[in-house]
Amino acid sequence: MEITPSILTADFCRLGETLAEASAAGINWFHMDVMDGNWVVNRTIT
Repeated sequence: MEITPSILTADFCRLGETLAEASAAGINWFHMDVMDGNWVVNRTIT
């Protein structure tokens, strides 16, 4: 099992910076959910 961080609640204005920081900390995988509002509702718990 591998635990990966999600970018769902990331500040998208600083996404590049955030991903670079995580990568520098040794994070190799990022979890990304795609919610289009049709197939699934655009709702999450943060």
